[in-house]
Amino acid sequence: MKKLKLLSWNVNGIRAAQKKGFLEWLEKESPDILCVQETKAHIEQLTKDLINPNGYKTFWSSGEKKGYSGVATFTKLEPKNTETGFGIKKYDSEGRILISDYNDFILFNIYFPNGQRDIERLKYKLGFYNEFLKYAEKLKEKGKKIIICGDVNTAHKEIDLARPKENTNTSGFLPIEREWMDKFVNHGYIDTFRHFVKEGAHYTYWDPITRARERNVGWRIDYFFISPNLLKNLKKAFIMSEVMGSDHCPLGIEIEV
Repeated sequence: MKKLKLLSWNVNGIRAAQKKGFLEWLEKESPDILCVQETKAHIEQLTKDLINPNGYKTFWSSGEKKGYSGVATFTKLEPKNTETGFGIKKYDSEGRILISDYNDFILFNIYFPNGQRDIERLKYKLGFYNEFLKYAEKLKEKGKKIIICGDVNTAHKEIDLARPKENTNTSGFLPIEREWMDKFVNHGYIDTFRHFVKEGAHYTYWDPITRARERNVGWRIDYFFISPNLLKNLKKAFIMSEVMGSDHCPLGIEIEV
């Protein structure tokens, strides 16, 4: 068996992250796979060293709207197939989805929608959640091993944000969003970080306007989930809160395959 390190990071703009040392960080950490979200770029806007970093193949999904959304997967392993959607245009067109089929597992790299703008956007977010779960369940029913990572844009439990009471009416911690997270976990998907770490004060996002990171007033809204048939392969899960360069920090898992 070989041990793989997988990382995920909402970079809040891949070109901005590149200027802050993203490629140097990638080389230093040297994950087998890195999933990034909120790239805010189309491939023609990127430099060659970002598209083809040393040792990695990259896959990109960009939204129709410029400077918005977008995901990318940097991988040392060759996937046998990649998809950029669930097959539903209104969800696929925003460039939020990359599904990579490796022989040992299927990896979802997803930037889930934010529901804060208005009620219509919240409905869109919940619809996206439901279509994602349907898609994942079809694979799970076939016995596939599944890894899901990215910015889910919802803190699941009170322990997952610094100020739960103040945020019960805020999208990202609404009862209806948290109920979906309950439903998702009840389908058997395992929150890898919580599998190892039970205490609070571990976050992946901090509001930059209020300088919340300095005070660790954060939210844990970025996750790695796995299907139950991968639990025996899971060796480690961690949050890299010391890594700067975005309003989110990276997180990761180690698995044996």
